[in-house]
Amino acid sequence: MTATGAPASLFTVSEIVHAVRGSLLQSDPSERPVTAVAVDSRRVTPDSLFVALPGERTDGHAFLAQAAGAGAAALLVSEQEAGRRGAELAGLARERGVSIIAVPDTLQGLQDLARAYMDRRRGLIRVGVTGSNGKTTTKEIIGSILSRSRSTAVNEGNLNSEIGLPLACFAVGAAHECAVFEMGMNHRGEMDALSDIVRPDLALITNIGTAHIGILGSREEIAREKKKIFARFDGRQTAFLPEDERFREFLAEGVKGRIVFFGPRSTPGYRGSESQGLGGTLIHWEEFRIRFPLFGPHNLANALGAVSVARELGVPNAEIRDGLEAVAPLFGRSQILRGPATVIVDCYNANPDSMSQALSFVSALPWKGRKIVVLGGMRELGAEEAAAHRALGESLRDAPFDAVFLAGAEMEEAWRALQGSAAAPRSRWAREAAALGKDLASVVAPGDLVLLKGSRGMELEQLLSRVAPGTSAGEGDRA
Repeated sequence: MTATGAPASLFTVSEIVHAVRGSLLQSDPSERPVTAVAVDSRRVTPDSLFVALPGERTDGHAFLAQAAGAGAAALLVSEQEAGRRGAELAGLARERGVSIIAVPDTLQGLQDLARAYMDRRRGLIRVGVTGSNGKTTTKEIIGSILSRSRSTAVNEGNLNSEIGLPLACFAVGAAHECAVFEMGMNHRGEMDALSDIVRPDLALITNIGTAHIGILGSREEIAREKKKIFARFDGRQTAFLPEDERFREFLAEGVKGRIVFFGPRSTPGYRGSESQGLGGTLIHWEEFRIRFPLFGPHNLANALGAVSVARELGVPNAEIRDGLEAVAPLFGRSQILRGPATVIVDCYNANPDSMSQALSFVSALPWKGRKIVVLGGMRELGAEEAAAHRALGESLRDAPFDAVFLAGAEMEEAWRALQGSAAAPRSRWAREAAALGKDLASVVAPGDLVLLKGSRGMELEQLLSRVAPGTSAGEGDRA
């Protein structure tokens, strides 16, 4: 979180006990200030609260001694673990001077603490952003615009989940006038918790796509869960919805607040745009010609959503222009690496919708050299996985790409669908991305355009050394 003006003390130990409705088992003393909250013992700093969360691979309760040794002021533990580890906790309290707070569920405790913290931020303008695609980029655009003249907190990276978003809240300082939160969800009930913590004054849904459809089962269910970003509206808030969203009527129905649609036909002042290829988009808005650095129609949609939010907040037109022009791509999202070969790094996430958008953009892009696509498997599609990858393969049969590299077990279906087509001889498939490295390096030549697109778990950025030696995904084009 951008945290200028963050308070030196977030809570005292006694205030934490009250907020989480916990039991203070050991204390030294209860008025000791707590200046940070961590869920990873390696990130504990002096006077932190360490929240011990259970996980699939490890349990935070196994690292209580490390957190105390790093100077934690307090440990938030589950009542069950407190019973099992009574002697250990008593020893840590005695030897390290750390307070021990027990609650039935530590994740719930973390969320309760974040909610209590946000309740203190009176007068803060809260903006929430969710959607299947584009929510991180839209969050960044809104933050770039609002920060022109207002102290604005924007949650860092991907701190958008039931764990990450509470942590992001603690970086909102008393001096902040606005806070922009990305609010993601991949299972039922998660958005309920997030909306209850943030309670946004303005909330935007970018779109309803197929991300996490394997968990939720259908687009209808995804829409139902995303709509819960409006769940804490009481009539004073504003909801922003894309004008051409298939579920727009469902999303708008019953919302207690104003509904504002955004898009080419709905965003006030929009007068058209011109693609600048990899150089971004020239947006004609109000009296300005805005050089928006991010490319593609999907990013234009994100920009128009951000403009609509900014106008609702009364941001001057010149600040909207400046904020749009100052946007920079984040890791793995619309990054461009320029060298002998030009590489589009878009490997932070992938689903059928975002994959189609990326391939359509590259297909239509004027380019003197060859076009090569490196595609990683799309995750969390559930029963739709095989059909989605098979459909991707079918779409590649006649696509204008000079080489196609497919990575991941899921991509075997796409590979099979390619067989028998003119594209098959210039295509490769491997279960692991690393296995494609040697072939990829032998194919890519100066003047080529290379797209890296896949789900985060595929870690396609490991192939960058093969296509753009000496660069990393952190060195993308910022212009």
